[in-house]
Amino acid sequence: MAAPGGAANCEDFAEFQELLRVMRTIDDRIVHELNTTIPTASFVGKIDAGQTCKELYQSLMDAHTSRERIIKNCIAQTSSVVKTLREEREKAQDDVALLKQLRKEQTKLKLMQSELNVEEVVNDRSWKVFNERCRIHYKPPKSQ
Repeated sequence: MAAPGGAANCEDFAEFQELLRVMRTIDDRIVHELNTTIPTASFVGKIDAGQTCKELYQSLMDAHTSRERIIKNCIAQTSSVVKTLREEREKAQDDVALLKQLRKEQTKLKLMQSELNVEEVVNDRSWKVFNERCRIHYKPPKSQ
């Protein structure tokens, strides 16, 4: 499996999903992270909540950007494979193995495209929680 910053293996969908699962750890643990790092009213002077929220914001942005890039890259690679197989299929319409391979790649492409929807839900949830807890401590740039 590739490192979160590197290129993903788009050939094996299970490996692709596992990479995304590992990369979504920051989103899965955001509530815990905020509860342990953002102070309650009684501890407000002991921790710089603004800096903590700023760092968390940057971590979330980096994670979301890298996951989106990996998903879109794999969709593009798989789309290219599907296109090539379709062209081969038109030349050899009786090739059953080619048809099976084409269907397999089309299914994988649909699953990868559905990961974009999953990514949107995960990101929306993370931003909602982030904004609820950090809005008084840190104002992110308007790009979000």
